[in-house]
Amino acid sequence: MVPYVHWLLRLALAGIFFYHGLGKFPVLERFAAMINMPVFVALLVALMETLGAVLILGGGFLNSAVTRAGAVLFVPIMLVAIVKVHWGQWGSMPSQAHPAGGMEFPVIILALSLYFLIRGNNV
Repeated sequence: MVPYVHWLLRLALAGIFFYHGLGKFPVLERFAAMINMPVFVALLVALMETLGAVLILGGGFLNSAVTRAGAVLFVPIMLVAIVKVHWGQWGSMPSQAHPAGGMEFPVIILALSLYFLIRGNNV
């Protein structure tokens, strides 16, 4: 089973970004306003999340370059999310100061993305 355990991580990471990426398309203007960025940048984020999810999954069947291409799309998204939205509160529960929750969950997602970026398919 060891050669296939990477699929647990791939499915989790791809599922998170696919869900969040697709969910941004119908609310691009609201998302852009919440993060204080142009709608074009919000569109790029949604595209990067969705494409990255497809590449992370596809990389499991193809090669490390595909896996790394998906992961490299996630890293800047998570860094910006941590700094702009979640910084200042560790726990994941929403609060008045952090309605989207703290940085606990985003840091784990960043670490998982960095893992795939560095390791590729070399599990």
